[in-house]
Amino acid sequence: MINLSPRDYQQKIFETAKNKNTLVVLPTGLGKTLIALMLSIERIKKYPSKKILILAPTRPLIEQHFNYFTKNLPELFAEMTLFTGEVNAEKRKEFFQTAEIIFSTPQCIANDLSNKLYDMNEVVLLVIDEAHRCLKNYDYTNVVNFYKQQAKNQRILGLTASPGSDLSKVEEICRHLEIEEIEMRTRDSEDVKNYLQEIEFNKIEVPFPPEFIEIKILLKRIYDSKVEQLRSRNLLFDSANKITLLKLQSNLAKRANMKDFNAMIGMSLTAQAIKISHAIELLETQTLSGLEDYLNSLKKQADEKKSKGVQTLVNSTEFQAALLSLKLLRSKKIEHPKIEELAVIVESEFKENKNAKIIVFSQFRETASSILKRLSEIPNVKPALFIGQAKKVISGLSQKEQKKVIINFNSGEINVLCATSIGEEGLDIPEVNAVIFYEPIPSAIRKIQRAGRTARLSPGKLFILITKDTRDVTHHYAAAAKERKMYKTIEKVKENIKNKPKTLKEYIKDED
Repeated sequence: MINLSPRDYQQKIFETAKNKNTLVVLPTGLGKTLIALMLSIERIKKYPSKKILILAPTRPLIEQHFNYFTKNLPELFAEMTLFTGEVNAEKRKEFFQTAEIIFSTPQCIANDLSNKLYDMNEVVLLVIDEAHRCLKNYDYTNVVNFYKQQAKNQRILGLTASPGSDLSKVEEICRHLEIEEIEMRTRDSEDVKNYLQEIEFNKIEVPFPPEFIEIKILLKRIYDSKVEQLRSRNLLFDSANKITLLKLQSNLAKRANMKDFNAMIGMSLTAQAIKISHAIELLETQTLSGLEDYLNSLKKQADEKKSKGVQTLVNSTEFQAALLSLKLLRSKKIEHPKIEELAVIVESEFKENKNAKIIVFSQFRETASSILKRLSEIPNVKPALFIGQAKKVISGLSQKEQKKVIINFNSGEINVLCATSIGEEGLDIPEVNAVIFYEPIPSAIRKIQRAGRTARLSPGKLFILITKDTRDVTHHYAAAAKERKMYKTIEKVKENIKNKPKTLKEYIKDED
């Protein structure tokens, strides 16, 4: 006998998902996986000997789902298998045919379906975790397309903490998943808030020091000069920011391939502007040590004559003056004021509760490394890096190493995680007492995922560090505005789905 005790809102969402393709929007830690489990049980009972396919975007995340189902289903209820890239194609084909519940990353299944190793004919439930990724031609979308073409008794369940605030993207997700109903809950929903604890929000503003402003002025002169040259060449018409410059770079690359001389020069100018924009971002919002490493890496590229554009940048008097001023500050052991403010917060939290667990989120791994170094100096603070696999200046952590960090964090051997975006999505990180954003991020999806790490089982705290008079301020308000917009967007999409005329396929299904 399977003993499940769903909360009221989980039961209500399950009742909807039984009968309709459903997108579930539920904050991190509120039990989306239990809804998937309940629906899997219902579909297996309704269609004995058929298959359930559960997808999650990363291997640690899909392993987490597999372990959850293994723990909560009786041993002989269903044959379960976990697909990884290490299982060869022939074995996957064999396992797919014999298993009843298959857990996989979308890449594995998309490749197998393209190679016709098996089909989706017998799959009666497709669960898509982190469904906000079901956009464009991502592997999720390819798998869903195969499912819609091949499966006889279709049911789709999408799970996400936030699908984002862009109406067209939320509509695209719903279109790809053929969503018939959206079930959304927030921390303030009537049937949810009784299960959550209070979250104390602290916005911590730090000054942007005058000596930093001098460096910014020098870098800004270079940036403005590159942008002005792009305008005078009739290549840039919008306001210049990271997004418009990256789009321009992509468009110019196509023209440069056709030997368009103006586009080639534009490519170089755009690349230079993006590099300086990144340097200003590091100066304003990150660490001086990170900025120094970055400017030194540009100098090294110039010395090795890797790019004429980089040589032009580095040889400019403004760049040389900025680097000189920066080295002077670093020789005096001056660092970004956020680092010291962060150390004060962490020290204070451990004085209040010696068993506290904290996650510090930062955008860049170089920053996470600087944070680790500073926090290691505080008595009783046992920090560790929690970063992804990609190897750049700082080596990443393999999935095995990531798992070990989480185990040590669970046991208390580690009590502070210095995490990049890897710590945002889905992973089974235990309840923490405080979440600290080293910088605000202008993404509603990522803000919600980060904040969802605390105030589930006991009261929690959220700290956001903001450098005054910098892009930090803009990003902070942008994320809040996008979060408010997200809820309105979802309501609008819900309304559109409700009022959408039925297709012939839907009429036939209703008649059945």
